[in-house]
Amino acid sequence: MRGNMIKDDEVETLGEQLYTRIFPQHSEHAGKLTGMLLELPAPVLNRMLQDEVMLATAVEKAVRALEVDLHQEHSKTTSREEDDGSVSSDSLGEQLFNLIDVYNTGYSQKITGMLLEQHKEAVLKLLSDPEQLEKQLNTALKTLQQQRAEETDISDTSDGEDAESLGETLFLQVEELDPLHAHEITGMLLEMDIGVLRKLLHERHLLEAAVQKAQSALGS
Repeated sequence: MRGNMIKDDEVETLGEQLYTRIFPQHSEHAGKLTGMLLELPAPVLNRMLQDEVMLATAVEKAVRALEVDLHQEHSKTTSREEDDGSVSSDSLGEQLFNLIDVYNTGYSQKITGMLLEQHKEAVLKLLSDPEQLEKQLNTALKTLQQQRAEETDISDTSDGEDAESLGETLFLQVEELDPLHAHEITGMLLEMDIGVLRKLLHERHLLEAAVQKAQSALGS
């Protein structure tokens, strides 16, 4: 899944900086957490080291993933005795959720539920095929965004129209900055309050910063 392979000397430098930042709060697993974050592309890691909120979010997700791994390790012996060749639905769901959560769509739980409706073989394929996962994730995200837009229109027509108008204007501006991921980024930004969105539309530098943050979350 790594977009840019990081050189060995760069890995060492980034690893040292990450370890230093992670150790005070997570001394017991600092090494493992650092290793997990080093799987991300170098530009994302550099941005993360300059953005405390982004780093804290990434560490939190890594901690959750590590807890899942440790839990699975602990329960592997008993579950394998019962059925050596099967993977439980709960385990699949946790693994899938952790992968989807990296994209920071704001709909991780719902998208996981949608993708888990497939056959177990199809879900297992998603866990080992990042491109297929991203494709299905984007399809599910668009479906959820359409549903949300429809619900907003029904619940409050004036607010719905306002949000729809903002969404269209926002999409056009985001498309200029990142045509490839305009749909996903717009969906992420629409999670913000309407007041904040209006500010983004009037102050270009704020919009550019928000788009960059969303790009980092998408791993682009």
